[in-house]
Amino acid sequence: MPTAPQTTDELYQALQENDRRPYGRTRTVTAEELVDAAEQFAEPLPLVHALLELQEAYTYGSEPRKSPVVFARLLTLFDEQPDVFDDRLRHTLFWRFKWVANALRQLPEVPLASLRQWLTEMRDRYEKAGFGLQPYYGQAYQLAAHVGEDTTLAYELWAGRTRTRLSDCEACEICERARYHLAAGDDERALRIWEPVLAGKESCQEEPARSLSYALLPLLRTGRTDRARELHLAGYRGCRRNPSMSPEVGRHLEFCALTGNEARGLELLAENRNLFDEVDSPLDQFDFLTGVEVLLQRVEGLGHGDLPAAGYAGRTWTVAALRAEVRRRADDLAARFDARNGTTAHTDRRRARLDRAPLLDALELTLRTRSLDEVAPAAAPAPRTAAAVPEALPELVARARALEEQGHPDASACWARLRTLVAAPGYTHPDDPAVGPLARLRADLLLDEGNRAGERERYADAVALHEEAAALYEEAGTPDHAALARACAVLARAEIPGPDGDGPEAKAGALTAAHAAIVRLHEETPGLPPYVEGRLLRLRATVLGLRLQATGSEEHVAPVLAEVDLLHAFATRHDLVGQVSGALLLHASTHALAGDLPAAVERIDALLEQLRAHGPAWHLPRTLGLRGRLQLGLRDAQSAYADLAEGLRLAADWPADAVDTGRLHGDLAEACMHLGRPDEALRHLTRSAETSLRHGSRFEAFCAYSHAARLSLDLGRIEDCIALLDSLLAEPDVVAGELDDRLVAQLRLTRARALHAGEDLKAATAEFVALAAESAGWDDDPGSHAMIAAETAVLLAESGEFGRAREAADQAIAAHARAPRYEQLSNCLRELARLQARQQGADGLSDALAYLADAGRIADEARDAAYEASGRSLDTALAYEHGRVHAYAGAYEEALAALEKALALLGDAGPQDDHAGEWAECVRLAGVVEGIYLERPAPALARLDAAVTRLTAGGHTEEAEPLTSLAAQLRDEN
Repeated sequence: MPTAPQTTDELYQALQENDRRPYGRTRTVTAEELVDAAEQFAEPLPLVHALLELQEAYTYGSEPRKSPVVFARLLTLFDEQPDVFDDRLRHTLFWRFKWVANALRQLPEVPLASLRQWLTEMRDRYEKAGFGLQPYYGQAYQLAAHVGEDTTLAYELWAGRTRTRLSDCEACEICERARYHLAAGDDERALRIWEPVLAGKESCQEEPARSLSYALLPLLRTGRTDRARELHLAGYRGCRRNPSMSPEVGRHLEFCALTGNEARGLELLAENRNLFDEVDSPLDQFDFLTGVEVLLQRVEGLGHGDLPAAGYAGRTWTVAALRAEVRRRADDLAARFDARNGTTAHTDRRRARLDRAPLLDALELTLRTRSLDEVAPAAAPAPRTAAAVPEALPELVARARALEEQGHPDASACWARLRTLVAAPGYTHPDDPAVGPLARLRADLLLDEGNRAGERERYADAVALHEEAAALYEEAGTPDHAALARACAVLARAEIPGPDGDGPEAKAGALTAAHAAIVRLHEETPGLPPYVEGRLLRLRATVLGLRLQATGSEEHVAPVLAEVDLLHAFATRHDLVGQVSGALLLHASTHALAGDLPAAVERIDALLEQLRAHGPAWHLPRTLGLRGRLQLGLRDAQSAYADLAEGLRLAADWPADAVDTGRLHGDLAEACMHLGRPDEALRHLTRSAETSLRHGSRFEAFCAYSHAARLSLDLGRIEDCIALLDSLLAEPDVVAGELDDRLVAQLRLTRARALHAGEDLKAATAEFVALAAESAGWDDDPGSHAMIAAETAVLLAESGEFGRAREAADQAIAAHARAPRYEQLSNCLRELARLQARQQGADGLSDALAYLADAGRIADEARDAAYEASGRSLDTALAYEHGRVHAYAGAYEEALAALEKALALLGDAGPQDDHAGEWAECVRLAGVVEGIYLERPAPALARLDAAVTRLTAGGHTEEAEPLTSLAAQLRDEN
């Protein structure tokens, strides 16, 4: 706190500001400082308010030791000066007797006799004050349940009594009743009792997050797996990283462990690492640590005890080491509670949780399902069964080189084995002419590694590896291979963005120079064997194909085709089957880049016929993938789907890195969207991302995940969307700022929209505000800033922060001036006007009209620019909003005039009119304003009846229904 409040008004303002902060150390420290500040004032009331705020901070900040001390001060003030406490403060004071009872239960050092004595104090105080005793009996039941006594009588004494004003909220009492039946083994009854909370009908500060965590396992045991999955996603988001809800986090970790989601459990554990150090409540620690141990025990039992795990600060942990530490601490806590309570209840409960067997082998919880093998440091996908790799090194080298000449995907396994052998300590290179010198073998390995680096777009690495390979080839006396390696380096260098950026012209220049350099290498190297010369010709054609792809220029088509023809003729003459296929594929791709899709398909069909007859078979998946993309371009989604699905099926016959299956899944997702199968599209998008991640293509993977998140949001799978994005945004390279910042911003933007859709307005607004601040610095992309700032303004207005909303809207308008976003900005400005008028009525009319004036200028600009809106006409929408805003403000004549203007702009709704719904809504609102607020039912009815007739005649019966209903209402009332 910068400066201590000097007046009571300043103190109350500071208390209000602190109340808006999330629970945690910042809020608690500020509350402590405000108590110190309140003690300077002569009157006791400010101190009462400050102490109440401090007790709340301790209670929800998981510091139960301090809460009773603060309450004791409040109780003393009440006993000494009861007149200071009005009815509201008195109610708050007596309510918090329950907080103290709960705090004392959490502390094993507090004797059981002291807990019972406090409940006696509570009962006596309630009786003296004339309050009913149902809340007291509720606390007595909770103590009995905590201790492990027979709770039957205690439950009946509480549950059978009528609720009072001081009873726990409905949601909390529902949870306690459900847990009573859960402890008795009646899952079905517990779930029936829980239903109002699980369905979101009852809630409070702790609910439904607490109930959701307890209901997960009963839902699984009763076969409601989809509901359990749904509630896990929603419930976890409500408790993560919250010290006062660490037991709930522990139960979510346990749920992951018992459903085959151990990898997700470790991910959630890492996200909640703060709970190891920030939870001061021993009872909460006990519950949290037991849930952690259930997870770690399961992971270790599956043979992954050496995996890294997030644990106590100050050192790194493996699963096994952390489990041992957690077990020691949790056992000690259980023993301390049992010693205090005189029972074995906590040890027994802990053992019951640890002894539970998994309830499901695998339950897909999120769109990003991973196994423990995939989170291991050296994780790699299990390869398909490849051809046997020779054991003897000479045969292995010969096999690798033969497969490499063919372009066979099994060469990668041979090179991998050779790389391991050569790197092993004590490796001795054989003196075998067939193998050649060590320099030649090292060069082969570097060339293979460089090719892989290029495939992963690590072009600088590829350049270095290829150049090193070239030097070793020269040393080994193989200048032909040295020329090939240098040509590969030339192409990789051309792919690196230059100092002037990566625009089409710069890219074309770099690729033109690369082509010339490769041609020189080709022409200046004598005695090239056909395999190497074919590779060089392929590189020449490829580099010109990339130039065409960069520019799209018609003048660049013929040079590509000329090089492709050279390659095809040479490969045919020397029977280089793989290069013949490559030439035909490049020919088809060139036609596609030139915009001649039918010709491209014709070429592809001929290639597919040849591949099926003569091979090489490993080219089929890639060729089918290209044909599928061409069919998508021709808008034949069904044919595209068939080609892509066959390509994906055939890809399974080859090593994982031989075919870009991530691309196939991504294209299948697009085909599915065109075919109206979004759920299947979502599956392909996530598989595309998973495949790209396994191949090290993180940017492509996160792009696919971004598409999956947006699609899941469009499908209404809000919790799926948020869970996926939370997982992605917690990745180390994202946190460290190493991933593309615009891509990360897109992920955060989608998450903010999902939070808004999920009605978490506070979190959504905070994220939008942060994104708006960041995007203000995107000088190269003001249009995106305009969109983000406009959406931010709307959320701020929904939160009632109209001053900040106006500031954000002004930012959006300024950015729009540099990069117009007519429709998006107009929509947001009209929505801002509506929100301000609806919430503030006549007081907000002038500000609302200012927004509409801005929207009017946007509409004028759009008209001058001949911009056509994809949705509603900007002019008619603006006229309608003028009507609605004036109606909210009580200016009904002006509202009716604006609606008449909107109707005039729309014209009559005809049978083919796409705007019949918009027209009908204008008529409806005009009828409401005229018939109800202006009390002129006769003209309103005439308007409505005429509109119903017109709409019905045009076949718009659904649009006519609200008008018919309104007309009936007006007739009934008049």
